[in-house]
Amino acid sequence: MINEPQTLINLQQKIRAHTAIVGVVGLGYVGLPFAVEKSKVGYQVLGIEQNPKRAERVNIADNYITDIKDEELKQVVSSGKLQAVLNFDRVAEMDVIVICVPTPLTKNLTPNLSYIENVTHAIAKHLRTGQLITLESTTYPGTTDEVMRPLLEEVSGLQQGRDFFLAHSPERVDPGNQRYTTKNTSKVVGASDTYSLEVAKLFYEQTIEHVVPVSSAKAAELVKVFENTFRAVNIALVNELALLCDRIDLNVWEVLDAANTKPFGIMPFYPGPGVGGHCIPIDPHYLEWKAKEVNFNTHFIALAGEINRSMPLFVREKARRCLNNLGIAPARARVLVIGAAYKKDIEDWRESPAIMVINYLLEDKMTVTYHDPYVPQIEVRGQTFSSLELTDEIIAAADLVIIATEHSQIDYVNLVQKSQAVLDTRGVTRHLNCASDKVTLL
Repeated sequence: MINEPQTLINLQQKIRAHTAIVGVVGLGYVGLPFAVEKSKVGYQVLGIEQNPKRAERVNIADNYITDIKDEELKQVVSSGKLQAVLNFDRVAEMDVIVICVPTPLTKNLTPNLSYIENVTHAIAKHLRTGQLITLESTTYPGTTDEVMRPLLEEVSGLQQGRDFFLAHSPERVDPGNQRYTTKNTSKVVGASDTYSLEVAKLFYEQTIEHVVPVSSAKAAELVKVFENTFRAVNIALVNELALLCDRIDLNVWEVLDAANTKPFGIMPFYPGPGVGGHCIPIDPHYLEWKAKEVNFNTHFIALAGEINRSMPLFVREKARRCLNNLGIAPARARVLVIGAAYKKDIEDWRESPAIMVINYLLEDKMTVTYHDPYVPQIEVRGQTFSSLELTDEIIAAADLVIIATEHSQIDYVNLVQKSQAVLDTRGVTRHLNCASDKVTLL
């Protein structure tokens, strides 16, 4: 490209040669796998992690992310390619800075950008010419250009597209997915100037098989929010179908299994006790909030959120019915909940519907225990609960077993056989021959 700034040319050379120093802010479910991938191909990676315990674990190669192989983390740490630090003092050494921090909601379901703002301000104080900053955190369209860019330019006195480069490339991490990893999941990247897009695309191409450029950071931000909104709306649709089937005495799992045999025009989604994790319960509200700025009402998103948030209450209602059929008052009931994580075979219990279900059961004065092979402890209503070993005695002692998360390693045949009654919110027992009168499906 004619008249490319020397800062761009120099950075591109470092990226191609894998001599660029890469900074990753936030070493969680997104940041640490990304840091390991970059380290594996030779980049020197500095992870900025303000949680001292996490930083220490990284530096001794003590793995806490199941999607990372222990031996890969040990290799990049022992070779000196990956190191965690606790502050932003070494930002000036970095050529590329990737931001992977949380974007939660406030109690009023509005965006909380404090993590992004604080990190951006900290980076800006050390910003130098020739650096690329990319934001991977999921957020509303406009955050990169309207929040980050002004902060970076004002504090540093530098200009985007000439002195430094700024892009948005939303994370696409699916915890526990053995097929699609950081490397083989397509990566979207967008920026508001040509040079930033060019260098960001080059950077991600070094370790990701397919990079998809879009016209702006704003477009890239909307891509990710739409992806999660798509899932939220379709999950809400089948959750609403489950509520309807309950009213008209039909088996929603039978209906869905039959509908999904159609080879075109349908995509499998299934009901459950609600939605969890950082993405589906949160990200659609970022889009909903942004739409209100331009006087646009996102009816589907609002309705989907309302339905999905209602599902833990529906599980509570079904649990009461199960206990009533057994002649047991809720206040005298002993309930065993299977699963605390928000999805199967992972340890993440952020926003988990299982936690909300337990909360409601405790509200009804039930005696609640839980088992989760991935989540050793949880906190609900100010109480700390420890996962129990899933013995036959523990199962038989419960008046009702509620399957809230369908972890693969659970022996569901034995669970049903040894239990007094089961409420299956995930449909995991629906094809078992032993699932008789004991089992109530959502």
